[in-house]
Amino acid sequence: MINDKDIYCYELSNAYFSKFSSFIYKECGINYPPDKKILLEGRLRRRIKALNMLEYEEYYNYLISPGGIENELIFFINVVTTNKTDFFREPAHFNYLKDNLLPQLYADGGSRYRSSFSTWSAGCSSGEEPYTLAIVMEEFKRQYSSFNYEVFASDISSDVLHCAVKGVYPEDSLVDVDISFKKKYFLKSKAPGSRLVRVVPELRDRINFFRLNLMDKVYNVPKKFNVIFCRNVIIYFDKKTQEEVLNRFASNLLPDGYLFLGHSETITGLNTPFTRISSTIYQLKQRV
Repeated sequence: MINDKDIYCYELSNAYFSKFSSFIYKECGINYPPDKKILLEGRLRRRIKALNMLEYEEYYNYLISPGGIENELIFFINVVTTNKTDFFREPAHFNYLKDNLLPQLYADGGSRYRSSFSTWSAGCSSGEEPYTLAIVMEEFKRQYSSFNYEVFASDISSDVLHCAVKGVYPEDSLVDVDISFKKKYFLKSKAPGSRLVRVVPELRDRINFFRLNLMDKVYNVPKKFNVIFCRNVIIYFDKKTQEEVLNRFASNLLPDGYLFLGHSETITGLNTPFTRISSTIYQLKQRV
């Protein structure tokens, strides 16, 4: 019987840190530089403990085995990926969407967009971003009743997708949400002492969640999109991977579609078919 005192008696060696780092890069496109060794140690310990193993080497050898690839890879990805998001995070993007992009598209009464306006939150984490998109779309629909929209959201982590589908969040996470939106789109828990809220069913039903790895060579998505949000995700990729991912996004956008990146991300120096129209907002170039 293994107890907690037996577990973690070995450090992650530099050789196996390199092996894990290479495996993470291959599967997720994420770089773990040497200064992240302690961070990786802590994350891997969760799985080592769950599997009643003693050493990082033992865990690595299992992970790359056929049985590990089939049964453990999804859990491994869940613990090594970073997930951080908030409602209305980087609000300038949502302001641009509601104040510029949507009004421009519907300046002619929406005659060019009789079908649903589709958005994809790629790397949606625990769901705050796609729910924010749905709020913006729902508010616009209140002005233009003929406006139809769809919100799709994906992440590599099944754990965060499970949280996203439930749509349950700490009440404190709504600190940056307008009070009128809180009343319309969130329900307070009735449990005594609980400080949880849940997205209203009407909004939850608007989001189509699915698992997707941005390292896939072809994205198995349901359709092409008017807008893709992929914010604070590609910052973890090297330049080569960034370029590959952005070009795959381009192939899944409708003509003249838009790509929104995070505030610290850029396409400068990358060979992509996008042109910058505002800070971290890009449009697919017209094909000649």
